[in-house]
Amino acid sequence: MEDFFYSHELKSVRSNLFINPFFISFFSAYICAVLKQLFIRNYAIIDEITISFKKGLTIITGETGAGKSILMGALSKILGDRADSQSLLNANEKCIIEGIFDIETNQEAQSFLQENEFDASNELIIRREITSNGKSRIFINDSPTTLSVLTPLANLLIDLHRQFDTIELQYAQHQLQMVDEIAQHNITLQHYKEQFHAWKKWQQAFIQLQEKNRLIKQELDYNQFLFSELEAIKLQPNEIEDIESELTILQNSDALKQSLGKASMLLNESDESIVIQLKNVINSLESQTKNIPALQTIVERLTSSYIEIKDITSEVDDLFSSTHYDEEKINLLTDRLNEANRLLKKHHVLNTHSLIEIMQSLEEKIQQATSADEDELAIQQSIETHKKEVDQLANQLTEKRKAQFSNVEIKVNELLQKVGMPNATLKVQYTETDYSTTGKDKVEFMFDANKTGKFQPIHKAASGGELSRLMLCLKSIIAGSNNMPTLIFDEIDTGISGEVALQVGNIMKELATQHQLISITHLPQIAGKASQHLYIYKQENQAGNINTRIKELTSDERVEVLAEMMSGKDSSQQTKEIVRELMK
Repeated sequence: MEDFFYSHELKSVRSNLFINPFFISFFSAYICAVLKQLFIRNYAIIDEITISFKKGLTIITGETGAGKSILMGALSKILGDRADSQSLLNANEKCIIEGIFDIETNQEAQSFLQENEFDASNELIIRREITSNGKSRIFINDSPTTLSVLTPLANLLIDLHRQFDTIELQYAQHQLQMVDEIAQHNITLQHYKEQFHAWKKWQQAFIQLQEKNRLIKQELDYNQFLFSELEAIKLQPNEIEDIESELTILQNSDALKQSLGKASMLLNESDESIVIQLKNVINSLESQTKNIPALQTIVERLTSSYIEIKDITSEVDDLFSSTHYDEEKINLLTDRLNEANRLLKKHHVLNTHSLIEIMQSLEEKIQQATSADEDELAIQQSIETHKKEVDQLANQLTEKRKAQFSNVEIKVNELLQKVGMPNATLKVQYTETDYSTTGKDKVEFMFDANKTGKFQPIHKAASGGELSRLMLCLKSIIAGSNNMPTLIFDEIDTGISGEVALQVGNIMKELATQHQLISITHLPQIAGKASQHLYIYKQENQAGNINTRIKELTSDERVEVLAEMMSGKDSSQQTKEIVRELMK
């Protein structure tokens, strides 16, 4: 029976409203997120309620002040709205708001969970806890998180549209986004953004290289001069330190030769030289090693010392022979050391190694300066390559967007007729702009509410109620987007009635065939289109406090409620028959 109801309803709506294939093509879209359940505890006048939602069109009605808008306020908390302790029913207890979503077909939401290291499955649970001091805690699948993480996820799940929540519609950027959603060219747009960012990155690299090369070229002559100085002296590793040591020896050669000669004589040449005395000690002890075996170790140690002293004696003799005063060499080394010290002081360093490093750095800068033009040319070629790709993709976006302008105008204007705005006309105005992350197009919706022929931006020409209905019309067209989340409308039907309300209900019913749609309304014409009807009412508890309650109406209960919405509590049987026809 329920399947028959949906089939009959769809046929009716299609025949009455969307006879153009442009709209029928959207029926292939699927619901990408479903709000299954909402749990609220200790919020405003709600002590505790659990609401189960179904796919399709859920209508919420109820008594004035029973808590319909409070319900939306609670829902907005798990979507990222600011929390405060003023909304707590009982200040001594914390408030808990929890939403359960079916995201089996919402690939973006599942990818978001995986990227942010949350448990990812077909079911998503978002919980918000608010304490009496106003502090708030957020949980996604039982893992704590922050508002900055929650907000982008919530945008993938629910589009909450309140009566005056039409500010976003007034911005050209959002209007362009709507056209893009209708055109369904996300892949082209994403590819364009990648190329655009790459193009901008190369442009920035070129600017930085130009500045770097300008400074290098400015310093080229000076760097060349500094390099020539260092290259001319041809310093070898550790050369300055070696010259200083050699000069010390040469300049003190007389005293050194005298000391070396005396040492050589004491070690080896005199009758009582150290070498001879040590040899005698070894011979004396060695003859007794048979009698005293422990002497063998001492003899071996003395023999080792004897060999070492003999080597030392030889080296002292060599130094003695090589040490002599050489004035010419002293002058040559002094001149070279003076030049080296001048360069050390000039470059504010202390050793040969630092000067060699400076020379190598100067050589690199000179090389960079000579190849600067080639480097800039290479980057320019990359910029041109990316610019061609950006141009090509931007042109594709422009063509696809322009191709939708007439469709948007025709379909929106048709729907405006049906939602009680017979004199209103929407026109899409196009302007080419500088390149940005969205292309080179500016789209602005221009509006004429009363057939004046004078079109103005919609925020100037449309009232709040007109903006709400215009938003509904646009979302009806965008409904073909597979990424549209659950839609929630909070009393956007203000200011309409009769046939117009019936047509708004038809549009909402049509939207609900592709996406879960939840709406608060006061109009029976809209409430009659519900596949699920929730009724909110107030009830006094045992303590005498007033609390919000909610129930899902049966078919008979819906007849009673809708009849009361039409003609008051004392509704006639005739009114109820009208309601039954309305529900069909």
